[in-house]
Amino acid sequence: MNSSSETHYSQILIALMQGVLYQENDVALWQPLLLLQARVRDYCQQIGLELILDEAEGYAYLRQRATPEGEVVLPRLVPRRQLSYPVSLILVLLRKKLAEFDSHAGDTRLIVSREQIAEQLRLFLPDTANEARLFDRMETHLNKVVELGFLYRLRGQDQQFEVRRILKAFVDAQWLSDFEQRLNDYGSHGAGLSEEAE
Repeated sequence: MNSSSETHYSQILIALMQGVLYQENDVALWQPLLLLQARVRDYCQQIGLELILDEAEGYAYLRQRATPEGEVVLPRLVPRRQLSYPVSLILVLLRKKLAEFDSHAGDTRLIVSREQIAEQLRLFLPDTANEARLFDRMETHLNKVVELGFLYRLRGQDQQFEVRRILKAFVDAQWLSDFEQRLNDYGSHGAGLSEEAE
């Protein structure tokens, strides 16, 4: 392996350790990743991680590898994250919207507005007379979803978001099969909530 490949190999590992690697954002590393993926997989396996690479959707990331029976359990390198009820709900609603979009549209980019998300979300939240407070909370939840990498705020259009396709990996087919039940559960949960700080 030449020095250029070694450099790419190191850069790829560092990028994956830092988060999701997207084809569109990391053009210089994407093709080297495809070429070096076997080596990357081998290294990751040694430290208890697994490379998830979706060429069709254009993303790659690392997740904790399930420990085979009989092997020593390694400390987690990828921390588990506990999501709040509103953030989980937004992810489910966006995943449903992405599934509908994929079944009808020819485009690959799903763009949604803050208002569209808010209108769907409020169906599952307690009624409130304080609209300003509700939208402030929604903004906080949306910022969290952006931080997690499932939404991308469009440049120069603060109210418009692209739904990142990696959401399909996080909210998988099993999730979707239970979707109606989850929404019912969320609806019941939301109805039972008292409004915070009111």
